[in-house]
Amino acid sequence: MSNSKSRLFFLDAIRAWAILMMLQGHFIDGLLDNAFRDNSNMLFATWKYFRGITAPVFFTVSGFIFTFLLIRSPQTGWRNPRVKKGIKRGLELLVIAYLLRMNIFGLFKGEIYDSFYLVDVLHCIGLSLLFIIGFYILTFARQKWIFPTILATTTLLLFAFEPYYKNLSFNFLPQAMANYFTKTNGSVFTIIPWLGYATIGSFLSVLFSKFQNNKNVYNFIVPTYVAIGLILIFFSSDFFLYLHEVTGVQLFQSIFNNNYLFIRLGDVLLVFSIFILLRKFLLNSTWLKIGQSTLSIYIIHFIILYGSFTGVGLYRFFHHSLNPYFVVPGAILFMIASTFFALQYENHKIEIKSSISSFLSTTRIYLEQIAILLFEALRTITEKVLRLLGLIKN
Repeated sequence: MSNSKSRLFFLDAIRAWAILMMLQGHFIDGLLDNAFRDNSNMLFATWKYFRGITAPVFFTVSGFIFTFLLIRSPQTGWRNPRVKKGIKRGLELLVIAYLLRMNIFGLFKGEIYDSFYLVDVLHCIGLSLLFIIGFYILTFARQKWIFPTILATTTLLLFAFEPYYKNLSFNFLPQAMANYFTKTNGSVFTIIPWLGYATIGSFLSVLFSKFQNNKNVYNFIVPTYVAIGLILIFFSSDFFLYLHEVTGVQLFQSIFNNNYLFIRLGDVLLVFSIFILLRKFLLNSTWLKIGQSTLSIYIIHFIILYGSFTGVGLYRFFHHSLNPYFVVPGAILFMIASTFFALQYENHKIEIKSSISSFLSTTRIYLEQIAILLFEALRTITEKVLRLLGLIKN
């Protein structure tokens, strides 16, 4: 096993942790009775805070891993095979995201429900990958510092100006497109500001790749991440308040009033630090497999919980109706079930895809034969009718 490859294991471990936290977070948030959502309760408040870390970690590690593989290739620009793979992956995530929100029964009635157009985490991750590729293509032929500078600047601008654009409705755009920028219509995530976490992950990946062969790289990364993370969590709000007092710029006051983006970035850096420190103990094959199967786990959890395609899921029957004594063990079982089915799919992916391909091929042949028979029958009936009417000769 190469040293460079081994360095990716802690990233797979982070993804495994993030996807499991997302599963329990979605389950509890969707099914817990509102009567038990008490922010003064220490257990609920702690759960709520850590739930808020999951999405930033997931976006950041996605940008990190994708960029690590992108810039590791010896080819550059469009010759880099990771560019085409990344474009394919980004578009694939967008297609899957829309398919998961499709309702088959609605299609039978000739309807596409508004929920189909809502934007969720897969939409934003897919689009974020396309943005990173775009930045890479625009800068690969230029000086090497330009690419990471654009990535870091994108994060800073998106986070800093969030108070200005968060309340915009973007009603000048078609609703399906506006949903990528505003939660007004019900979108769960929007590309702004969430692209910022993907680009900062990409930025960290560039720095990591530059120094990855240094034997002391982790000894430098951990204290640096911890220091910056703690500064962002405990001092960034006061810093923006100070800037407001000195400059009088209202933007800094607005950031201070709702400084969740920079604080969550600090949380992300601490999570990265913890997993880097524990990297030697996170080599369990099943755990790493979970981290490599996040898309399958996400799809299966979406079907079970939200009822993709049919509208029949746990959310429909138990929405905000369970007490903690049911929802906590239920969340654990939900994590186990979703992960188990996903890993089973991953273990038999080739056979399943082969069976689906065979089924579709056989179905196509039968449909072609039926179409030929119907065409011949229609032609025969048409000729008989025309003969009876004397329009053609025998």
